Amino acid sequence: MTKNNVLKGVFLVGLGATSYGMLATFVKMAYGEGFTTPEVTTAQFVYGLLGLLLINVFQKAKKGNEVVKASKKNIGQLMLAGTSLGMTSIFYYLAVKYIPVSIAIVLLMQTVWMGVLFEMILEKKRPSTQKIISVAIVLIGTALATNLIQSKIELDWHGIVLGLLAAASFTTTMFTANRVATHVSSAQRSLYMLLGGAVIIFGFAIATQTTPFNFEIFMKWGIVLALFGTVIPPLLFNAGFPLTGIGLGSIVSALELPVSVMMAYFLLNENVNTVQWLGIVLIILAIIIMNVNFKKTT
Repeated sequence: MTKNNVLKGVFLVGLGATSYGMLATFVKMAYGEGFTTPEVTTAQFVYGLLGLLLINVFQKAKKGNEVVKASKKNIGQLMLAGTSLGMTSIFYYLAVKYIPVSIAIVLLMQTVWMGVLFEMILEKKRPSTQKIISVAIVLIGTALATNLIQSKIELDWHGIVLGLLAAASFTTTMFTANRVATHVSSAQRSLYMLLGGAVIIFGFAIATQTTPFNFEIFMKWGIVLALFGTVIPPLLFNAGFPLTGIGLGSIVSALELPVSVMMAYFLLNENVNTVQWLGIVLIILAIIIMNVNFKKTT
């Protein structure tokens, strides 16, 4: 693989992570205009499904029979795997109603140690010393980034629980995404997983929306949320990760954390102090340590 291809991959993955990093701030701004979580998530998934459907139609028209068609079993598996995608959006978007975006994104990043735990339980794999060190650094970084060391800072426990649930759901999504129907095109896999997530989203909306649905969300925020949350990032990640590899790609994708915090700082005027920035740096350092191969090759 050439150096230019790797740089291209870094750019694509970095851009995808930046898109994800902007998402929570846009959700918070939509809340500021009176929109509800069911309205925000519904608009995002409706537009996301339409966008991915168009991409699949275009891909089919361009490549014809070269595109491997998903079987009914594949579709069922992908939709089931995608339910965690819907739950991630619900938990994460509910979390930012109770706690600052800069804290919510830190809680979402707990996928670092949750992924190690999932791997240990599901695959019976004992974590390496490198991963254990990374987990320890993440926990220390989280304590700093969420200001737990300052007793005068009070965080709503609802937001903390929801943020951790979002991280658990996201970890589940990452585990299943690369293990289910991998022979099917990424565009189809994304579409069916999003469809599975949409079932959860629509059920949540029907069960919890107590006021008349405000369809203005589709004009004001729906397209933006779909582009930055369900269309652009998956496409960029699917194009970039094969060029960077999982290790380098995971490191670059950590850009989501500082981007999200900076967006919250500049657009929402959230206070982020030096101690919190130190915690954020430690979390990014942990991700780097976890994905770098320190063994010397001869």
